[in-house]
Amino acid sequence: MLRPPGARLSVVAEMLAFMDELKRRRVYGADHEDPDPGPRAGHSYRELCAGPLDGLLLDVTGWTDQELAEGATLPTEIGAYGPGGRTLYGPRADDPGRWDWQGDSR
Repeated sequence: MLRPPGARLSVVAEMLAFMDELKRRRVYGADHEDPDPGPRAGHSYRELCAGPLDGLLLDVTGWTDQELAEGATLPTEIGAYGPGGRTLYGPRADDPGRWDWQGDSR
């Protein structure tokens, strides 16, 4: 739905849009109290798509081609298995800058 120029979102919609923007620029593993949890200059990132870490960036600076091809198993408390669980992401065939969620494990 399109809004007329100058029309504002509801307060809730504005908060959700702000929270989504914050989440999308966060780097996986960044401290929640870091005032700038976003990407750093000179680093390489992959965008995590779907699953519990959807929208976060994964810092892959220094990873080998083989490691990048294999993807990653990342610890997370917000996956299907809660604390101690892991979530799996792998490179998208047609867009290796995005890694798709492949499931959760213990």
